Amino acid sequence: MEIVTAVAYPEVHDAYLRDHPVDRAHEANSNMYGEENLDRADRIPGGWWRIRLSRTDVLGIVLPWHLSEGGELELVPRSGLTVAEAAERVRAGGSAWTAANPVCAAKLRLLRWAPLTPVFLSTAPVDHSDYGDLVLRSGLIHLDGLHRMLAWELAGRLPERELLDGYLVGDPGVAAGPARAGRRGDESA
Repeated sequence: MEIVTAVAYPEVHDAYLRDHPVDRAHEANSNMYGEENLDRADRIPGGWWRIRLSRTDVLGIVLPWHLSEGGELELVPRSGLTVAEAAERVRAGGSAWTAANPVCAAKLRLLRWAPLTPVFLSTAPVDHSDYGDLVLRSGLIHLDGLHRMLAWELAGRLPERELLDGYLVGDPGVAAGPARAGRRGDESA
């Protein structure tokens, strides 16, 4: 993960709404929930940061509970999964998973070739029941972009280098963790 610059919350909020309007005409538009997550996350100490992520970074992002939008099979259990683990769950589930979760599967198909728009992350879970039972309580934690990140990984589109833009709230040192030490935009660290 590369830290690009500190940013103010209004810039983050505007960037979110530019790509994810809450009034978008779509049967499964969940953008209002993403906007609510950003508002909750703004309470996390450490400020907001514009970041760049590699495929390795994205695969390690912790996802909160997700029932696949009314589907029959849970995509992410209450304990959480990384993007890599959730992608493997979709791959392993094959056509049975797709049939049991038509709305979620349709989103993944739709987003496979969508532009690589910024993802929104925090260094700690937000105060919401979907995050309450996460086993991992720090690192890179999803706020918005679950379907996009999964779709891009399933399509083989995540960049190997730090090229995917994102926004992070919290202490970047917490997000860096031991595996990412020295990768905070200052290579001399």
